Amino acid sequence: MAISEGLQGRTELLVSEADTAAALGSGDVPVLGTPRVLALAEAATVAALAEELEAGRTSVGTSVSLVHLAPSPVGARVGATALLCEVDGRRLVFDVTVVQEGRTVARGTVERVVVDRGRFLANAG
Repeated sequence: MAISEGLQGRTELLVSEADTAAALGSGDVPVLGTPRVLALAEAATVAALAEELEAGRTSVGTSVSLVHLAPSPVGARVGATALLCEVDGRRLVFDVTVVQEGRTVARGTVERVVVDRGRFLANAG
């Protein structure tokens, strides 16, 4: 595996009603829900690895630390950036930031592990 620190990935989201805390069951307000913020941050880590993994390999999330700092209303465009800051064998640690119009909405870390896709799925049953 030739994955090295410094890889970056980015994803964007136009917040819809389906992305709100009220719709996701994580609150009762019509703003971007924390579960969706987390999913966006994880998608950025997956994007960072998209062209880097060997055939038959994938990565799976194993640990997350996320602080949701500010609300984003329906109609807002938010972007998540992931920066690979640590590589320890198959273990990868990303710093993630979610931003809306220049302000930080959330930040944290996402840890992933590179696995053999077939073996992983065989153990899922």
